[in-house]
Amino acid sequence: MTATDRSLELINSAAQAAADKLAHDVIAYDVSDVLSITDAFLLASAPNDRQVRAIVDEIEERLQKECGAKPVRREGDRESRWILLDYVDIVVHVQHSEERVFYALERLWKDCPEIELPDDARATRGKAKEHAELQAAEAADEPGGQW
Repeated sequence: MTATDRSLELINSAAQAAADKLAHDVIAYDVSDVLSITDAFLLASAPNDRQVRAIVDEIEERLQKECGAKPVRREGDRESRWILLDYVDIVVHVQHSEERVFYALERLWKDCPEIELPDDARATRGKAKEHAELQAAEAADEPGGQW
């Protein structure tokens, strides 16, 4: 079994929305063969809580406007470290970069087929690493920073 056309439509719209809000490392997996509750997962991350919320808000707005879809469940709002949007056909995970590294959802789903995403979403790959390296370099340049 593979993800339905509707699931792919939702994934692509959500991935583009995440990319438009400068999400890092956007990736999607077709989990329909291993899970009966959903067809696909979309993973995205951001370096701070505010950006996590902005990405989630954009995904919700875009899926409502373009696809007429509303999440049946939204979890993780309070801390904004990991927000989950459940659209039944797809589940969207937007995580703070630290949570993304710690929980490593990609390791759990690496055996599932990756879903082809729009170019803008694919261009986000490696952005978390670039951001971390830039932050480390800036910290080393600050007075009292590491040498």
